[in-house]
Amino acid sequence: MLAEITTLPLQFDTPFAGELFLLGRILFGATLAFMGLNHFMDLETMTGYAEFKGLPAPQFSVIASGAVLVLGGLGVAAGAYPVVSAGALAVFLLVSAVTMHDFWSLDDPEEKQNEMTSFLKNLYGAGAALALLAVGGTAWPYAVGIGLF
Repeated sequence: MLAEITTLPLQFDTPFAGELFLLGRILFGATLAFMGLNHFMDLETMTGYAEFKGLPAPQFSVIASGAVLVLGGLGVAAGAYPVVSAGALAVFLLVSAVTMHDFWSLDDPEEKQNEMTSFLKNLYGAGAALALLAVGGTAWPYAVGIGLF
C-alpha cells in the first residue's frame, strides 16, 4: 500500500530562506537574460547557427528566443509575472534542447560532446524553471509582486 502524499504550503520562514530564494532567482534569471542579450549582440552568428540547424525563419527565431530569455529571465529575477516568466523559460529551454542540441544525430565526438553539454544545460535549466513555475502562484519574498495569477 502506498503512503498518502500530502503537500505543505510553501514557506519562507526558515532563516535566510527568502534571501536564498532571491539569490537563486537572480542567478538563474540574470544568466538567462544575459544569454538572451547575446542573441541580439551576435544576431548574425546566431542566425547562421539557427539556419544550419534547420529552423524556419532563423532570424525571427533568434530574435524571439532572445526576447523570451531576456524578459523571462528578468521576470524571474524580479518576481514579476512569475508564472508566465518561468513557464516561457521552461518551454523555451525544453524545445531548444531538442531542436538545437541534437547530439544524438552527430558523428564527430567533439561536436557530439559539445551539443550534449548544451542539451544537458538546457535540461537542468528547464528543471529549475519548472520548479519556479510550480511555486509561481505563491507570494515570493523580495518580489515585485505583479502577475496574472
